[in-house]
Order: sequence, then C-alpha cells, then structure tokens
Amino acid sequence: MVKRTLVGLVLMATMLLLTSCAGSAQPSPTLQDGQKVRVLATTTLVGDVVKQVGGEWVDLHVLLPVGADPHSFEPTPQDAAKLAQADLIFANGLDLEAFLEPLIESAGAAERVVYVSEGIEPLSLAAEVHDHAEESAGHSHGEFDPHVWMDPNNVMVWVDNIEKALSARDPAHAADYAENARAYRQALKDLDAWIREQVAQVPVEKRKIVTDHLVFGYFAQRYGFEQVGAVVPGFSTLSAPSAQELAGLEAQIRALGVKTIFVGSTVNPAIAQRLAEDVGAKIVTVYTGSLSPADGPAATYLDFMRYNVLALVNNLK
Repeated sequence: MVKRTLVGLVLMATMLLLTSCAGSAQPSPTLQDGQKVRVLATTTLVGDVVKQVGGEWVDLHVLLPVGADPHSFEPTPQDAAKLAQADLIFANGLDLEAFLEPLIESAGAAERVVYVSEGIEPLSLAAEVHDHAEESAGHSHGEFDPHVWMDPNNVMVWVDNIEKALSARDPAHAADYAENARAYRQALKDLDAWIREQVAQVPVEKRKIVTDHLVFGYFAQRYGFEQVGAVVPGFSTLSAPSAQELAGLEAQIRALGVKTIFVGSTVNPAIAQRLAEDVGAKIVTVYTGSLSPADGPAATYLDFMRYNVLALVNNLK
C-alpha cells in the first residue's frame, strides 16, 4: 500500500511538471496540414479498435503493453508523459483503468479523455453470478462489469464513440473516419454472425463457464451461456479468494460436472490449477484483458474473439 501511494505521488508530481511546460509536449489546439492526431489508448484492445477507425490519420500509442493485466497495471512517469502529450485519450471506462483517474486529474486532461464504453448498459455483479454463495461473499470488486468487449455488439458502440471523437478533433478527415468505421462495423456484424454459428454446436445444458474472474458476462448474456463461477468471485483479478469461497466453487463444479476452467493469459493461474487438480478439470488459456503479440493467435480484436470462441466451443461441446 505504501509503495503504491509513493508511486502515485511521483506520477502526480510528474504530471504537474509536464502540464506546466509549454511547447510540443502539449496537445495541439488545431491540427496543421498533414499532422496526425496524437492518440493514447489504454489497452491493446482499445488501441486496435482505434487503429481500425483512425487508420493513417492517427499517431497511436498504447499505454499497457501486450500481456499486461489492466486491473493491476501501475503507470510510470514515462506513461504520464504520453498522457500529457496526447490530443485524445481513449479508455474503456467502467473503472477498468483505476490507475488513470489521478493522472487525468493532475494533467487537467478530462476534456481529452473519451470513454469508449459510454452508452453501453453495464452489467452488475448480481445480474451475472449464478452462485448465490458468491453473491453473498462480499467480493464485488466494482459495481459494474467493465469487460464489455466480450460482446462485439458492444464494440460497435466503441466504434461510434471513437469515430465521433476523431471527427471532432480532425474534421478534415471525418469522411475517412466514417468510412473506416462503416467497414469495421460490418466486420463486427460478421463476427457476431460467426459466433452464433459456432456456439450453436454447444448443447444448452453444457453452456456453463468457470473462469479465473468474472470476465465473460457480456458474452454469456448475448450468446446464451452461464457464468456459473469464478476463482475470484468478482470483476477484478486483484483479490484472492477465501478458503470458504474456493470450497464452495469446488462443490459447485463437481455438482455441475464442469470439466474446464478458463484462465486469462494475463492472470497467474496457480490457484486455478490447484482447483482444477482437485476437481479433475483441465485449464484452458483464453485471452481476456490483452491481445497477443503480433505473431500470436489474438493479434487483433477480431482474432481475439475468434480464438476465445473456439476455445469455449471446442472444450464445452
């Protein structure tokens, strides 16, 4: 706790210094001919969608590296500098990037931040968890589920928000942003149709998901699955489950005959592995909070979703 507080103080001091400096470190009030919009996206997922809409007219930087867990990420002074220099900052919102708020406040950057999930109706913990023991365990970790990208229909809302913000900042290229957004929306519609075809292979009674934390809520709601349990019974990866909670989850897994526990690539799988050994289940890695490296199987959002859907379908049907 002390370490986290000291890091926060250093970052805030850095932001105050950066925002007091004039010149190129500050966002341009207007764009010159040929100048790109300097964009900072928080996660690789947000960054990929910004890239699809912005195309050649944005100078894109992504704050979190590939493989970073957005729940536990701690920014550096160098990250604070990127924030200060950006014309636009695209973030998921819904408290996913808790680290971002003090930096935004210190930089006076609130008017440059676009929360791409604005307009999406968020799910609450009570609406998602089908295990009453988990609901009463006191591990909400946030009122609403931030993992909206698990449903490509929500990412269409991201596209709308990104297009609107880029067009307002750079009206000279609004037509390009609109065309890129139109093409990507169609790709998301095609993805949605493909997902429906794939999940139809899984019998309804087998559409039960156990994960490391509650990450598949929007996917489950859209495509007819149930999130029946999680190693960490909440939306964040930051807390450890109690022995009582693990015992309850183990009993539930046995009762439902669940044979697979899905664990995100950014999460330490140790607890899930022990649980899997106890109940005779297997661990399957999925991508949850980050894309894969460029040469990996989930290098774009579209690939990310296809990989996860095939992992679910192939292990549940």
